[in-house]
Amino acid sequence: MYAMKYMNKQHCIERDEVRNVFRELEILQEIEHVFLVNLWYSFQDEEDMFMVVDLLLGGDLRYHLQQNVQFSEDTVRLYICEMALALDYLRSQHIIHRDVKPDNILLDEQGHAHLTDFNIATIIKDGERATALAGTKAYMAPEIFQSFVSGGSGPAGPRLLAHRGCAGRGRHLTWVVFQLLTVDPKHRASSLQDMQAAPSLAGVLWQDLSEKKVAPGFVPNVSLRAVVGAPRLHCDPTFELEEMIPESRPLHKKKKRLAKNRSRDSSRDSSQSENDYLQDCLDAIQQDFVIFNREK
Repeated sequence: MYAMKYMNKQHCIERDEVRNVFRELEILQEIEHVFLVNLWYSFQDEEDMFMVVDLLLGGDLRYHLQQNVQFSEDTVRLYICEMALALDYLRSQHIIHRDVKPDNILLDEQGHAHLTDFNIATIIKDGERATALAGTKAYMAPEIFQSFVSGGSGPAGPRLLAHRGCAGRGRHLTWVVFQLLTVDPKHRASSLQDMQAAPSLAGVLWQDLSEKKVAPGFVPNVSLRAVVGAPRLHCDPTFELEEMIPESRPLHKKKKRLAKNRSRDSSRDSSQSENDYLQDCLDAIQQDFVIFNREK
C-alpha cells in the first residue's frame, strides 16, 4: 500500500510551482531514511505529475494535538529523537527541510514519527548559506525571520511555544525544549550530538531507536478503511478542505478527457493559439521530468 500525490501541470505553471515540484522530486529521489516519508516512484502523463510515497495511516501531529491527545513524556521524547535522527540524516546530505512543524510529521500504524513535505526544502552546497524567507512563520528560526524585518527583534513565538510545551507533564524535557528554541543560534541545540548530550535523553538507546525497536507510547487507532472514506479519519476535513473536496479533474475520467484533448489539439492551428506559452511550458515539463523507480 502506498500513497499517491498527483499535481496538475497547468495549475503548477499558473501558480509558479514547477520549480518547487522539480526540486522536491530531485531531493526525494536521492534520499531514503526510516523516519522520512520516502518516495518510491515518480511518473507523468499529459496532464499530471505523480509521486508515489510511503503510506502513513496514523495522521499528522497537528491533528492529534487538536484532538487534545495527551502525549506522555516518553512519547514526546521518542518524537524528538526520531526527528533528530531524520534531520541529522538530511544534514549529512546537505539538505535543509525549512518547514518542520506538527503538520509535516506523520505517524505510521505503530506510532513512529516521519517527516514529510519537501516542497520548500533546499540543498546547500559547500560554502553556501540559506537566507531566503521560506517556511511557516510561527515555526521559523528567528534569525531567518528577523533578517527580513527591519529593526525587529524576531518573533516572540519560540519563547511562548516553549512555555506552552513545558507546562504540566514534560518538565524533564524542559531543558531540551528550551535548547531547541534558544533565540541565539550560537547557543541553540542544532546537531544530533547536542541532543545526545542532553541529560533528559541520556537513557535513550539510539541504535534501537533508529531500527524502530523502541515501542511508541501512543498508537493511533488505524484502520485501512480510513483510506476509502470510513468515518474515522486522522485528519481535519475543515482544515484539509482542498484535499477533501471532490477533485475537479478526477483520475478515473482521465482516459476519456485526454482523448478529447488530443482530438481538439490536432484540429486547431497551433501557430495561432493564445496558449503557445503554456504549451511551451508543458513541453518543457514533459522533457525535464525525471521518471523514478526506487526498486530498480
